Amino acid sequence: MNDQMIDLVVIGAGPAGMSAALEATRHGLTVVVLDEQGSPGGQIYRNVLQADPRSRVVLGDDYEAGAELTAQFLQCGARYLANAAIWQVTPQRQVHYLIDGRAEILQGRHVLIATGAFERPMPVPGWTLPGVMTAGAGQILLKSAALVPDGPVVLAGCGPLLYLLAVQYLRAGIAIEALVDTSGKGDLLRAWHKVPGALRGWRDLLKGLHLLVDLRRAGVRHFRDARDLHIEGTTQVSALSFGSKGRRWTIPASLILLHQGVVPNTQISWSLRVEHDWCEQQLCWAARRDSWGETSLPGIFIAGDGGAIGGAQVALLEGRLAGLAIAARSGKVDPQPLQQLAAPYRKVLRRQRAARPLINALYRPQQQNRIPADEVIVCRCEEVSAGAIRHYVELGCLGPNQTKAFGRCGMGPCQGRLCGLSVTEIIAEQRKVPAVEVGYYRIRSPLKPITLAQLSTETPLTQEHL
Repeated sequence: MNDQMIDLVVIGAGPAGMSAALEATRHGLTVVVLDEQGSPGGQIYRNVLQADPRSRVVLGDDYEAGAELTAQFLQCGARYLANAAIWQVTPQRQVHYLIDGRAEILQGRHVLIATGAFERPMPVPGWTLPGVMTAGAGQILLKSAALVPDGPVVLAGCGPLLYLLAVQYLRAGIAIEALVDTSGKGDLLRAWHKVPGALRGWRDLLKGLHLLVDLRRAGVRHFRDARDLHIEGTTQVSALSFGSKGRRWTIPASLILLHQGVVPNTQISWSLRVEHDWCEQQLCWAARRDSWGETSLPGIFIAGDGGAIGGAQVALLEGRLAGLAIAARSGKVDPQPLQQLAAPYRKVLRRQRAARPLINALYRPQQQNRIPADEVIVCRCEEVSAGAIRHYVELGCLGPNQTKAFGRCGMGPCQGRLCGLSVTEIIAEQRKVPAVEVGYYRIRSPLKPITLAQLSTETPLTQEHL
């Protein structure tokens, strides 16, 4: 496919990417979908076509619903390239990737970034100890290899995924030692005024209530309003201590799963220098997009959680809208009926987004779990503490990118994915300015490691392909 211009190059085969490919191919566009995983589905539907019946029961109806979408995608006519690692995307819509040990390039007329989300870091004392993982990592192991903990587990933090994973573990026969919830009645009172608007998305609210009922019926110890979380241990995690309801609790544990929501994966969009905004409701950066998903760079679109956290159904609908808009740009859909074709998608999208403001308010991460004390490691790759970052500010450091020069913060293998938001908020607090004034890391290629030998296999595109 490198010898011709592609109408649409999609990066990521989750709900947004697959739906965009379905819509675009339906209107006659040539589509190539690049995906890091070995099979389509993204994180939400990871490994769905290979999952056995028991795994589907454990993971639930929402997971199993992805099988139909994934099967349709594989039959839609788009070319699907699995195990493709994107290491560079250019403003000219060239997508550079590694596959089977060699480097290749695709030139697209349009590019859709559908890379989804990653988990927000939760830098609490002891979070770097062996035996501490994220809830998302636990769910990846469950979906990709049916791997579960071999003993009781403690889940700590906030957000719907924490409850979902706890229920999935219960279905798999795994004991939950405790669910330590940093949200509580105070969050509900502050979010109460958002309830009327959220009722349009009652189905999502009902799903959450069912999860809480399942946990209660199973007798899971559920601590609310947990504060001052501290993971204990020397060479291995041994317990989680925290305050709740006026007393201090210590829960022995050999495995602790942390979670406080997910945030858009903006690594590619930052590398493209598209315009971003700080979203105070979700406490993260989001690329600026129009109603079709197009960014400030013409021809570059973003759909799904990579643009703003909305969930699988929102991602699916945003993918449809982006695919439709790109089909219109390509002359496959007349401009006049475009809005009419989009209207059903937009109607459902409004309903699917209705509960999100309430969810954002209910599960807003606590400041102490985002902006840690001085002794807590923030940049795990380079072992930079929050106190070191505050000291950089005292020396004149104004933003995350400068922390690289002061102490290599953000220069490790993860390229700031695990520390970027924490660094922004630490600096903003220390400087007493809004996060938007502090900014984010200046992300550069390569986005993923590439060797000189691999790079030497890449054939440059000629002028006739541009």
